[in-house]
Amino acid sequence: MSQLILASASPRRRQLLEMLGIAVDVRPSQVPEVRAPGEGPRDYALRLAHDKASAVAGDRVLAADTIVVLDDELLEKPVDEDDAVRMLLRLQGRTHHVISAVALRSGATVFEAVDVTAVTFRPAREATLRAYVRTGEPMDKAGAYGIQGFGAALVEGIDGDFFGVMGLPIRLVLDLLAEAGFPYEFPRP
Repeated sequence: MSQLILASASPRRRQLLEMLGIAVDVRPSQVPEVRAPGEGPRDYALRLAHDKASAVAGDRVLAADTIVVLDDELLEKPVDEDDAVRMLLRLQGRTHHVISAVALRSGATVFEAVDVTAVTFRPAREATLRAYVRTGEPMDKAGAYGIQGFGAALVEGIDGDFFGVMGLPIRLVLDLLAEAGFPYEFPRP
């Protein structure tokens, strides 16, 4: 397969693709992340992924968007440390949903898929959450945590796709590549 263009600045998404031996050219999109009035969380994530894939030039463009939903409230990237602590306080001891949408544009066709994973946080004291926020890790992540980093200490369990919570459900990406005519092949040693 020729190189895949990744319409994202997320180092985690790039790492996941490279882990599979998929060569990527990173070209972040400049699509504003603004929810339309009345747009549901799933539709919002899917629209953003679609728009990002459509906004970047190239033959094969992959884009994704991940949002965290608790009680119908979207918990996007925190604006500052206090906002991150506020989000984490709401999440602790509860189950929320992580929605990751992926879109693959191949030529004029856009292939799309959505993953929804339930994540349950352990109960935690505010001091613990503030210490986590001081690491800086949560500041660029939806819901103010990274399950693949220090944020793993906050998680009690997940029901669904770990990679979806990281921001790129690998199984869906591989399904979209196959649907577009580019099935995944394991790299040769």
